[in-house]
Order: sequence, then structure tokens, then C-alpha cells
Amino acid sequence: MPALTTRTTPTPASKVSSGTALAPFTQLAAAGKLPALVRQLASLRGCAQPIRLEGHRTEIHPATGEILRHLDSATLSAGHLLMRCGNRRTTRCPACAEIYRRDTYQLISAGLRGGKTVPDTVATHPRVFATFTAPSFGPVHNRPTRPGTKTVQRCRCGHVHGEGDARLGSPLDPERYDYQGAVLWNAHAPALWSRFILNLRREIARIGGLTQRSLASVVKVSYAKVAEYQKRGLVHFHAVIRLDGPDGTTTPPPAWATTSMLTDAIRAAAARTTVAGPELDDICDEFAFGEQLDVRPIRSGDFGNGGKITEKAVAGYVAKYATKGAEGATGTLDRRLRLIAELPAYQVPAHAERMIRTAWQLGARRDLDHLKLRAWAHMLGFRGHFSTKTRQYSTTLAQLRQARTDYQNALNTPTGSGPEEESTLVISHWTYAGTGLTPDLERLTALITPPPGTASASDSGTGVVGGA
Repeated sequence: MPALTTRTTPTPASKVSSGTALAPFTQLAAAGKLPALVRQLASLRGCAQPIRLEGHRTEIHPATGEILRHLDSATLSAGHLLMRCGNRRTTRCPACAEIYRRDTYQLISAGLRGGKTVPDTVATHPRVFATFTAPSFGPVHNRPTRPGTKTVQRCRCGHVHGEGDARLGSPLDPERYDYQGAVLWNAHAPALWSRFILNLRREIARIGGLTQRSLASVVKVSYAKVAEYQKRGLVHFHAVIRLDGPDGTTTPPPAWATTSMLTDAIRAAAARTTVAGPELDDICDEFAFGEQLDVRPIRSGDFGNGGKITEKAVAGYVAKYATKGAEGATGTLDRRLRLIAELPAYQVPAHAERMIRTAWQLGARRDLDHLKLRAWAHMLGFRGHFSTKTRQYSTTLAQLRQARTDYQNALNTPTGSGPEEESTLVISHWTYAGTGLTPDLERLTALITPPPGTASASDSGTGVVGGA
């Protein structure tokens, strides 16, 4: 059986003996090269599994052929060019996941309040926060509450489960639970969402007395959504859905396109949205959303109170789940399986293991090749993007990252260095050399990385994207 790869969390600086950790670097310090190594490691901002690259990059003046700048990985203090992994999963890299979460917060917030190239008037457009759940595939252990209160009642099993009870989400009777249907529902969830958006546009056109073709010239539907796993291993979608005018964020929708109308259209479209499943054992199932559909209008943060859902609360909620996968809710894996024989070594919960094995078995069927269930068995069959949005909803993650890069470049440009060249010929060649740091570099990184929670940037975005 292949050896399992594990990642150890860097020891906090307060628990590392500075003398012991820096012992391998005394020669670098004596040669005056240690500060450069510290700067290179500090640029990773705590990345747990940086990418090591070998190669070079040369900038040449196109007219004179003069070499303006040359970078060779062999001359760098760490021996490689180090790049952050950029993984969005908290279980894989907390530091990069935190950057992804903050960027997602800015993306969602800009579509609600404006900013980041989005006009402030977008805050006056009708918008709702909707949650779409999965149907039931059998009774599971849960924590039901008394209607209108937060009092937790007994589960069907006769017990009152605590929040951390490992049985939550697992079937009351695993032998009668429809594992096959649950896995296939996850696999068809992305198609179900696409069909819902199509039906929503049709419903809005019907209410406005428009044809589907003419709808975009009057009102446009914008959204940003994130997928979250429930403890029972099924995804549900949280979505910000907004109505815009024909020119997107810069124009308001017509007077008849109200928040109330949008709410009614969402409920009607969700109720009739179905996707045909594969024919198994001479039975062809249809997949639909669950009966629980929550649609709430989003209020301005300046006027939010009580049970009103505000812009800031929505942006924070969506951003939180953008960095979580199935592993956080169900205890499943955060990486793909190469062989099903590896599964017992990971010691995942019984319910998650049953769903993984079901996906693996279904993945052997030729008529289900298009679902790629073996490749996504660790995700319990779900193969969609965790975070998606329409182009006109707001800015993009790429623009936020570029703004942060430009800001950092401006900070690192020496004062009075003169204007930049109008054009530069760049010749570069990089090859993958590996992932992660040596034990010595990990110890040094632990010394120079601030403890979690000491970042200067808040959720409001100060410093997150370089003031862009």
C-alpha cells in the first residue's frame, strides 16, 4: 500500500528554540545571506506547502539587447523559486485558504455594496440570499429544534445529540439508506443548478410579459453562489441572487422587478427544476432540490437589525464556506484516491466511507463514465466548482489578486528608480521541482511567521487587496 502523505503544522515560534532552529543557518548569517533567505520565506506568508520551481527569468531591452534583470533559481537563498500553493482548502493550507476567504469576501461584498470597480448604486438593486437543500435519501441523526425556538429536541433515535456528536448526519438505518441516490444527486447537483438558473430567467420573463430572448435587454439576473456540505454528505447551495438593468451593475432594473417578485420567481423556478438521472436497474430517477428552500431579502448593513440579513453577514457567510469542502462536515478526504484499497488507512467515518465506496462502484459502470465518479469519490460524487458567479455580478478573483500584486510591487519599487520601460522582452523557463520545504526551512519559517489571528487585514478588506 502506498505510504500516506501527511502535513505537520509548523510549530509556533514561541515553542521553538531559536538557537536550535537557527543552528543550520549560522554560515549563511556569517556570510550575510540570512536576511535574503528570511525575506524569501516571509514572502510565502505562512504557506504550508509552497511550490518549488527551478529555472530562470531574463528581462531584455528590445531595442538595445541590454539585459535589464536576470533571476536564476540557483542563486536564490532557498535554492529554488518559492511560490505559494494557493490552495483554497483550510485543511491543506490555512494561510492560503485565509487569503482566498478574504478575496471571496471582497468579491461578494462588492456585488452587494459596490466598490472594486462596481458602482455604489448596486446596493439599491433587488437582491436575496437563497439556500437550496438536497432531498432526503433516508432518515439521519439530527438535532431538531422546537418551532420558533432554539430548543433542541430528541432525534428519532430517542437521544438529544450534542453539536459535536459524531453520529450527526449518519443514517438511522444504513442498510436502508439510499447511498446510490445520494451519490448520484451530488453528481447531478451542478446540472440541477444550471437548469434552475435557466428556469429562473424564464419565470422572470413570464412575470414581466417578455420573451426569453428579449429579457436580457430589460433585466439581467446576476448571482454568486457557494456549495456547502451538510453532515449527511450532501451539498446544498448558498446564493446571492440580484436583478440588474440591461447594462448590468451600472443600470437599475425596471420598476416591476422587485425583491418580492424575485423571491416568488425563485420559489416557482426551484419547484419545477428537475434533471433526469441515469437508468439503473431499469429505473430512471429524476433529481430535484429538497423541500427546504430559504429565500431572504438582503438589507443594507446600515439598517439591519434583529432577524434581518445584512450585506456584511451574507458576504462573511459565503466567504467562510468557500474554503471548506466535504472533509470539514463529513470527515472525508481532501484529496483524490488512487486505489480504493487506500481507503481503510485514512480511517474516515463509516458514513463517508460508505458514500466513497458507492461512488467508486458506480464509477466502474461505462454508462456513468461522464460523471467521473472515481475521480470525485473523495468528494462523495460532487464534481462542481465550490464557488461560482456570473460575469456581471462584481469583480473577479483574478482582478483582486492583480491589485494585490500591483500594490506589493509599488511598495517594493525604490523611490526615484525612474520610469519603467515601455516594453520589455522576457525570456523565462521554469520547471516543477517539488512541493514543501525542508525541515530546516520549516523551522525558520515558524520563527518568522506571525501566529494565526494577528493579520492586519480585517474582514472589511483593509489591506486585503492592497487598497485597490
